[in-house]
Amino acid sequence: NGLYTMLRGSVRVGSFSPPMEVSYGDMCYHDNSLVSGSLEALIQHLVPTVDYYPDRSYVFTFLLSSRLFLHPYELMSRLCHLCVEQHRSGDLLLDKIRIRDVAPKIVQLLTEWTETFPYDFRDERMMHCLKEMSHHLARGDEYSWRAMQQMTQRLIQRLAALGQYEEAIATLNASAAERPTALKAKQQNGHRHDVLSVCDDAFILAQQLTHIELDRLSFIGPEEFIQAFGVKDHLVNHKSFFRKRKTTNLEAYVAWFNRLSYLVATEICMPVKKKHRARALEFFIDVARECYNIGNFNSLMAIISGMNMSPVSRLKKTWSKVNTDKFDILEHQMDPSSNFSNYRTALRGATQRSITAHSNQEKIVIPFFSLLIKDIYFLNEGCANRLPNGHVNFEKLWDLAKQVSEFLVWRQVMCPFERDRKILQYLVTTPVFTEDELHLASYETEGPENHLEKDSRRSLRCVTLL
Repeated sequence: NGLYTMLRGSVRVGSFSPPMEVSYGDMCYHDNSLVSGSLEALIQHLVPTVDYYPDRSYVFTFLLSSRLFLHPYELMSRLCHLCVEQHRSGDLLLDKIRIRDVAPKIVQLLTEWTETFPYDFRDERMMHCLKEMSHHLARGDEYSWRAMQQMTQRLIQRLAALGQYEEAIATLNASAAERPTALKAKQQNGHRHDVLSVCDDAFILAQQLTHIELDRLSFIGPEEFIQAFGVKDHLVNHKSFFRKRKTTNLEAYVAWFNRLSYLVATEICMPVKKKHRARALEFFIDVARECYNIGNFNSLMAIISGMNMSPVSRLKKTWSKVNTDKFDILEHQMDPSSNFSNYRTALRGATQRSITAHSNQEKIVIPFFSLLIKDIYFLNEGCANRLPNGHVNFEKLWDLAKQVSEFLVWRQVMCPFERDRKILQYLVTTPVFTEDELHLASYETEGPENHLEKDSRRSLRCVTLL
């Protein structure tokens, strides 16, 4: 929260005065705020000395966006080199004293890096740099050496948790990818194994959706937003780095949104009887409203998207049995017109509630994620990375950091609701119809109304038989 507050309120007024030995010639300030600088000067500005430590917001901003210009390993290598060289005098005793004096600040900087951007250290070269720096600090300060060992252990635990999470997501995806033949069989046999048979309480289902959202948000690295856009800097070619670097967790979260939309549409189109389809519609409208009240805007939008899919929206007989007043209100809140102005107002309200919250439930803010990515994308595309004089455009980097730091605040909230494993298992593993299967199920429950729909049903039946 503190980092976001700094970036939101005083990101351009902080204490960014460099140490006296650093030249101002390669760093430009406006109203006491850093606005641009050469890449070398910005790297030097990151290096702690005995009487200087970079502002926390600067550390986050540069570690986040420096990867637009150079590989994290290159930054780490140059940073460690500068840290070592600045207190090398040729006098072993003097060197030991200098290391002792600056070591706690070096540990602090590396701790901020490993805790905020742990996924950078999946690169073995990054871990090697940590090991080398730990050996270097051990020469002058045993306390800092021990702090480095503890930091490394926490990092290893975090990376192990990430590996387990990614394996679990892969297993879930494989399970959910099974062809939904069982769904069709149950549809034809009139069996009622659907979401309502697992959970008929809209508030509880919204709580379980919130668990899934916060679990998956917590594993998205802030750097994934930057790495998703690739390299724009024509002066440095690191495209191979971005081809190799994964945005796995960000992509998995987007895939979850799509799955939830298709799950909603499947649950509505699957029942043979109209009253059951209408009940499913009413239930998901209530779930969407509960998501809105919680502050879970991503699940809310996924549910609305599922209900607006054409196989669902064409079910006029089903919709005629449903009071749509609540749905109309929710659609209005998520209306895309004026760049989602209604949603953005609601998001600001939820964010303000989170800041003044007295409970974890009030802290929950889960943004409509696709729009967040779009906002960051256009912010990145709308401004040049470098100025005509070759300087890094640091004003742009501040803006990127502000957007991403707000996400970090939302990501760290612990879900206060009790887990229901049966409901969670159903939501993430039950098979869902593909788009073609949804259209066919829709036509089977409410027949085609025109020649175009008749032709579509005929072709879909042929495809299904293949």
